[in-house]
Amino acid sequence: MTLLDISSIDLSLISTIIIPPIAGSIIGYFTNDIAINMLFRPYKAIYIGKRRLPFTPGLIPRNQERLAQKVSDTIMGSLLTPNELQKLAKRLLKTERVKGAILWLLNLAIKQVKLDKQQKTAKILSGILEDLFSESLPRLLRTLARRQDFLESQINQIFDQILLDFKLNNAQARQFADWLLEGVLPPDTIRQTLVDFLTERNIQVIDEGIREKTSGTYWVVANLFGVRNTLLRLRSFCLEDKEMANTRLKELLLSLEVRSRLREWLQSLALQNLPVSTVRQLRKTTRETVQLYIQQSGAKFVQDFGKTVDWEKLSVLIINRLQDSSAITSSLETISEELALILERYLEEDLEKIVAQAIPILSIDQVIIDRVNATTPQNLEMAVQGIVKSELQAIVNLGGILGFLVGTFQTVLLLLR
Repeated sequence: MTLLDISSIDLSLISTIIIPPIAGSIIGYFTNDIAINMLFRPYKAIYIGKRRLPFTPGLIPRNQERLAQKVSDTIMGSLLTPNELQKLAKRLLKTERVKGAILWLLNLAIKQVKLDKQQKTAKILSGILEDLFSESLPRLLRTLARRQDFLESQINQIFDQILLDFKLNNAQARQFADWLLEGVLPPDTIRQTLVDFLTERNIQVIDEGIREKTSGTYWVVANLFGVRNTLLRLRSFCLEDKEMANTRLKELLLSLEVRSRLREWLQSLALQNLPVSTVRQLRKTTRETVQLYIQQSGAKFVQDFGKTVDWEKLSVLIINRLQDSSAITSSLETISEELALILERYLEEDLEKIVAQAIPILSIDQVIIDRVNATTPQNLEMAVQGIVKSELQAIVNLGGILGFLVGTFQTVLLLLR
């Protein structure tokens, strides 16, 4: 056998046995790789003249809007269903989480108030208080005052617990007696009262009454001497010698110990010493008087009172006291817990309705569509490659393996022939 024959046998053997498996592997490998790359590339359409080349852009960039819609439908139909959103909301809005969020907001609000240099919070509070006393409270008072039982139990309670048991102590009775004798009924006032009382007509009435209604020794004195001259001389004395009359009246008050007697009487003065029927009538009268006053003048009193108050200064004082109040700081956790429990009870009843109303408002499906459409083909490719890179490479490798098997099968057929 010549060298030429050996070469022809080797080439025939290579072309029959070796080339088909190798060619099949190469074709299968690169065909799958090209097919996978054509899912994303080219990123943009390629034109020759006015004609767009087929398969440009890639499959995913060309159908990105449809892909976005399908992704949105899949997520909203299978993953973010109303039931799943309710479960998610329940997990997010657990009592402890809500309590922590509310506590954080309350602490943040207090810090913001402390940093408020322009006193905006005080101005807002001032406006609220002013409106409360100028408008809201008077209107509410007018409405409530129309009821027959308005403040009935409250006034009765005040009467029974305060007025009924009220008694002046020694110091209070002494001050009250001093005020009566020095401020209300000083000697000059008593003298002037006597002068005003002892008119000609009053003196005549007193004189005639004593003459007619007395008997025995008093009748003799009244008819022989009478009291007319005595009362006239008393009146003249009070008019003509004022200083002396005032002195004599002062001495008379001291001699009679009016101050001490008045103090003792004031100390013994108590509603409990009155008859039960009198106390009941007094309580009824007190209640009706207070109710009538509130019905007629209560709203105006509140409005006038509101006008006399500098609400802005009062609001600043309130805010400053609240900032430094330990009670506020210590009660924040309790307040946040109570608010969290209230929110939890509310969500238990209406969470389904809230989620149903929130889904259209949030437009989650449109957000998904917009995000997918806004993602560039390069980022889509990187995202997909980052998730299934090994799987895609396995497909490419599988193409090479299948090409090799097909080439081997072809070699077997050629050898059998």
